[in-house]
Amino acid sequence: MMTPVILAGGAGTRLWPLSRHQRPKQFLSLLDDAPLLAATLARLEGLDHAPPIVICHEDHRFLAAEQLRRAGVADATLLLEPEGRGTAPAIALAALLVQRRDERHSLVVLPADHCILDRAAFQASLARALVLAEQGWLTTLGVVPDRAETGYGYVRPGAPLSEGGRRVAAFVEKPDAATAEALLAEGECCWNSGLFVLRPDVYLDELARLEPAILDACRRAMTAASLDRDFLRPGAEAFCSSPDRSIDVAVMECTARAATVPLAAGWSDIGSWQALWEALPHDADGNALRGEVRCAASRNLLVHAEGQLVATLGVENLAIVTTADAVLVADRRRGQELRQLVDRLTVEGRAEVAQHATVHRPWGRYRILEAGPGYQVKHLTVKPGARLSRQYHRHRAEHWVVVGGTARVTLDDEAVSLAATQSIDIPVGRVHCLANPGPGDLELIEVQSGDYLGEDDIVRLDDRYGRE
Repeated sequence: MMTPVILAGGAGTRLWPLSRHQRPKQFLSLLDDAPLLAATLARLEGLDHAPPIVICHEDHRFLAAEQLRRAGVADATLLLEPEGRGTAPAIALAALLVQRRDERHSLVVLPADHCILDRAAFQASLARALVLAEQGWLTTLGVVPDRAETGYGYVRPGAPLSEGGRRVAAFVEKPDAATAEALLAEGECCWNSGLFVLRPDVYLDELARLEPAILDACRRAMTAASLDRDFLRPGAEAFCSSPDRSIDVAVMECTARAATVPLAAGWSDIGSWQALWEALPHDADGNALRGEVRCAASRNLLVHAEGQLVATLGVENLAIVTTADAVLVADRRRGQELRQLVDRLTVEGRAEVAQHATVHRPWGRYRILEAGPGYQVKHLTVKPGARLSRQYHRHRAEHWVVVGGTARVTLDDEAVSLAATQSIDIPVGRVHCLANPGPGDLELIEVQSGDYLGEDDIVRLDDRYGRE
């Protein structure tokens, strides 16, 4: 038996503007209609495993919960990190949780933002890694390379083990081009995938020996953990005191128990526009296109168009990505440098780094249609049976117009129902609540006016989703 541990806490800045802090790439549908998180779980179909542990940031809890619900995964444990501290502490939390449950399972650690095209080949390599893990090896799946790649670290295999596995002779950091060519020429080195199979007790023993401060912080965090609805929250103060380390640096590069099993399954971490282009199907000119796109005399493009037509003429090797509020035009082969651009936008305080024009909430979503000095117009979509918090605003008034469905509005202690074309005013300081009692989505236009329109001008008095 195994317990899948899905790491869904990354920021995904190298795929901006599709990936944002509030909706990073693991929650996006980049390859088909399924979000990468759902595809990661689907990769385990047909295998005998315990309910998965999904580790994500506190800010993404409702997003993760909704995607798990849509994927039909009702028994997962959502383990919330108050802040990212690297993969070593995250995996330690999962190992401690499995030990607490007295489950003698190996952990199968899967980043939620990877692509694996050949599920059967993946499961075959996983089965071999599970045997090695049961023997006490901390096992990583090493991707058989098809080119010299500077964007990945490498694993150099050593002495043979059972199941076609090898001891790890060395981990090699992301190399320069010449070193990557030399590693490929060796014929045995593999890319470091970030996929691990390990027994909790073995991992925790090695962590205690190599990084005791991480283990101590995680033990204290799990002792102070609290269950909130469907979410398991480790103690924030204890967890945040942990050193920030990856499992590679904290354990795998230092342990004598590291093993590797080869993986040849069409793997990619989709860590750049180049990697996404490679993973997508191409037309006869090598273009990977999504959305309304027309190309003439253009080759080897990645074009992702949202909500508008994109036309190209006489260009090559570009990534062109359009969203409702941002456009990126870049040499797709220079994706590793995109982080520098995003860092610059962050310093400038650009909202486009943090969130999309459409913002998802546990009750549904909203999109900012127009904004200016003293006013803002939003389009709200409220899911059937959902309800916004009972709240008031100190600085803004609102006017709501129902354009589809039925709204149940409570203003102070008076409740009214509004149908399409009907509207209501929400004055500054008045306690109000909006709910959707109908079987379909409620569509509503909200016009805000006032001297301050920030999202932090919400005083919640009661919230069914546990938000402050």
